[in-house]
Amino acid sequence: MLLERHVLVLNRLWQAVNICTVRRAFTLLFQGHAQVVWTDGNNNFRTHDFDGWRDLSEREPDEEMVHTISLKIRIPRVIVLLIFDELPTKEVKFTRHNIFERDKNTCQYCGKVFDRKELNLDHIIPRDKGGQTTWENIVCSCIPCNTRKGNRLPHQAGMHLIRKPVRPKWRPFVHFTFGGNHHESWRHFIDVAYWNVELSE
Repeated sequence: MLLERHVLVLNRLWQAVNICTVRRAFTLLFQGHAQVVWTDGNNNFRTHDFDGWRDLSEREPDEEMVHTISLKIRIPRVIVLLIFDELPTKEVKFTRHNIFERDKNTCQYCGKVFDRKELNLDHIIPRDKGGQTTWENIVCSCIPCNTRKGNRLPHQAGMHLIRKPVRPKWRPFVHFTFGGNHHESWRHFIDVAYWNVELSE
């Protein structure tokens, strides 16, 4: 069903904030809450309101068109909201997997990159010394460094962190789990950096 295809939704600042169906996109377009973002293939972008999109559809028909009693109209691939300029508020889940992602599979004591099965998670301040299991107190550690540090503070073991651990900040997001169902035109608006995609264990 063409009306159930996915459409990328941008906020007013042209940042990807959601995915909706073609059906919903047409509703937003018809109500004047959004415009279609269209590219000519040479990275030239134009926006179209409902009437403009209908006219373009008549001039340049596409192989994927929605047919109604009175018109044929191209399905939009990307829409931009005209008034919404916020970003969804979301936090990166505190999981073992995400700590490995944050630290890039790198031991935070010796600086070497390891396969994940060769890494542990280390409490910088050990739990029995009041250390919490938080983003700011957990780091990736290789097994030799983890053994060397033991149940001590890093300075007590003569070790130093290569960087201070922090809670990752969530950036503009879209979480894609549907493989090849997104359109080529989306790549202009999606940042595929680690923290744009929600990770889960």
